[in-house]
Amino acid sequence: MFARLLLTGLVLLAVPAQALPPATVAVTFDRHHVRPVLVEGLADRASGRPVTPDDPVRIASVSKLVTALGVMRLVDRGQLDLDRDVSDYLGWNLRNPAFPDRPITLRQLLSHQSSLTDGSELYIVPLGMTLRERLADPRVWDSEHPPGSGWFHYTNLNFPVIASVMERVTGERFDRLMQRLVLRPLQLDACYNWSGCSPQAAQRAVVLYRADGEVAKDDLGGVLPQCLVVPAADGSCDLAGYIPGWNGALFSPQGGLRISMRDLAKVGQMLARGGKGFLSKAAFAQLTGVQWRFNGANGLGEDGTASGFFCGYGLAIHTIGAGGTGCHDDLFGDGVIRIGHSGEAYGLRSGLWLDPKTGRGIAFFTTAVPDDAPKGQSAFTAIEESVVERSHLRPLR
Repeated sequence: MFARLLLTGLVLLAVPAQALPPATVAVTFDRHHVRPVLVEGLADRASGRPVTPDDPVRIASVSKLVTALGVMRLVDRGQLDLDRDVSDYLGWNLRNPAFPDRPITLRQLLSHQSSLTDGSELYIVPLGMTLRERLADPRVWDSEHPPGSGWFHYTNLNFPVIASVMERVTGERFDRLMQRLVLRPLQLDACYNWSGCSPQAAQRAVVLYRADGEVAKDDLGGVLPQCLVVPAADGSCDLAGYIPGWNGALFSPQGGLRISMRDLAKVGQMLARGGKGFLSKAAFAQLTGVQWRFNGANGLGEDGTASGFFCGYGLAIHTIGAGGTGCHDDLFGDGVIRIGHSGEAYGLRSGLWLDPKTGRGIAFFTTAVPDDAPKGQSAFTAIEESVVERSHLRPLR
């Protein structure tokens, strides 16, 4: 065994980092079964550890969908109302300064119709700063479109607000609350910003690499991080004095979920079963129902353009494949409507997608994707289309 590992290490040293294949995992599922269909590349290039379907990866914006599950569990319990002014929960007045008379609700935040924008990655709020302080920055607000006007602007910053609301009504820190509400009930060895994941999960962490081979995220060396959040300005990382509700950005509710594809497929199975045993029928219908549709001129994606990538969106649930004016969102190329979410960060592309009629779906990720990766036949990258195609879920070109 030692000789084999030594030989693997010598081979890796001889290969330029950018020439090594990306780590790619795809798992298909239906309402009763999960099946890995594509497993290739290395989870850790330094050690030569191959990736597996059970390795946790920072799944990027698919995290938003899982955060929304926590919200809907609180809605089911009567602790949150999707249409109530979130100022009532936060304990301070949240308003777009350009539209001071327009309340902002959880429904607007979850569906990216709140009039918040990311303002040069201002959704990253370090320890020691409050979310209220961050939202006082005029750069985070759209001064032309009021909240609830039907204007969609995909915005990470919505989710720190949502997490702060969740913390305020429960008195629990977001990372711990999500373990209680969602991750443990679904029997997932998953976590936000590594808080609550097992030591064994840390040993299997997928290191994220950029296209040039540079390490981008989660080079843990088999050990859970000592600091789980963005440290304070002085470098400190003491969470003992943190008051729930002050800064919902700390545990990255918009993108910080670490989860394996086998476990992400379990989330897909729960959705495929209509939330049975996890959400009420009413909550599930609200979660998956389309709250906004693209008409060619009423929304922007994360890149600030109307690329036809987002054409239907619910409560942190993206609907693709429905077609329509200016829409190019059919990742699968078969005209079937699917629900789920995509992810993009630190060289990773990911997705959880399912056909709610048949219950069939896929959970996947691939790493080391260039920021300027070419589009395929849809608004998704050709690399993502290739993963779906090689998983036998997209027609061959």
